[in-house]
Amino acid sequence: MAEQLNTYAELFKKSGPWTTVYVDASTGTVDTLRAGDVLPDRVREVLSGQGISKQDLKAVEEAISPATGVPSPVSRFVLVRDGNIEVNEILPGPLAGPEKISVDSVPDLVPLMKQRGDDFPYVVAEVGRDGGEIRLQYARRNGVAEEHAVEGSKENLKKVPTGGWEQGRRQHRTEEIWRKNADEIAGAIDRVVSTCRPRLLVVAGDIRARELVVNQLSEASRSIEATVESHTRTGGADQKVFQEEVSRLVAEVWAQQQQEILSRLEMQQGQDNPESTTGYGNVVTALQQAQVERLILEEAALGDHEALALDKEPWIATEKANALDGRVLGTISAPAAMVRAAALTDAKVSLVPSGVLSEGTKVAALLRWPTGPSAS
Repeated sequence: MAEQLNTYAELFKKSGPWTTVYVDASTGTVDTLRAGDVLPDRVREVLSGQGISKQDLKAVEEAISPATGVPSPVSRFVLVRDGNIEVNEILPGPLAGPEKISVDSVPDLVPLMKQRGDDFPYVVAEVGRDGGEIRLQYARRNGVAEEHAVEGSKENLKKVPTGGWEQGRRQHRTEEIWRKNADEIAGAIDRVVSTCRPRLLVVAGDIRARELVVNQLSEASRSIEATVESHTRTGGADQKVFQEEVSRLVAEVWAQQQQEILSRLEMQQGQDNPESTTGYGNVVTALQQAQVERLILEEAALGDHEALALDKEPWIATEKANALDGRVLGTISAPAAMVRAAALTDAKVSLVPSGVLSEGTKVAALLRWPTGPSAS
């Protein structure tokens, strides 16, 4: 989620009211089925008391239909505006925070961020000598976001011993077909990597095909590549073992990403003019100046703080006096206001557990340029 936050920036610019529904969407047991049956009535009752329009209520009821066919537990996050379903996400796992059913002046993406954590894209390529399948997936989401199939040439795919000159010619032809197919697969992988900028590329499949494909990948693709020794395109492959290995690789990338962010923050805090800042007031000031590169916020922090959401730069203020020319859209929770300002200034956001930041620090930011009297 953190890496894709800027994709939601346009939503934050649209006028409200916005309806947010963040609820348990699990099905599969008597209790959850019963809860699913009463959910529309319960949501309708809560929202009706907040003055929701008929068109928005109709859109919400359409969006919260039971999440059938998805393993429980799952949660659902919905944003509705002007009768349109702007966001409708089915998310793996139980609710990561309190349920939210409300009508607000601006969208609140904090529940979605808590549920997803620091989401990032990765690619799984299962390759063979005759083609391959390439899937774009996300670390904190169920299912496949994109899938691409490459159908290579099947002519003379097998080396058939015939003897003499004819055998050598056919073997050479077979190798050329393998290489051509591998080149097509590598090209398709490179296009996905270039477009979606994943953090990890997992390559599995036939051993010879893997070697040929990896050798023909671009430098950007090879820099994130990890090979899984599994011929998954055959019927005898153990898909459970393969998925466990992919999950392990994804977890390693996530842990490394978090450690790099926190290490950079710690290093900057020891500098005379650091490219970082801490504390609610300082971080809000940096957000107002579009100085924040990455907002780092404790998941449970600042819930008792409020901020002003503005219709234009500086997007956020703690009081009307520092709103500059921005019109106040509403008073909302500080975390929601900071996440909104981060999205609108193309900053990334990391939500971290309590105790990860230094003692007494609830919010911090890595900056695009340094602070301090001698900073230019």
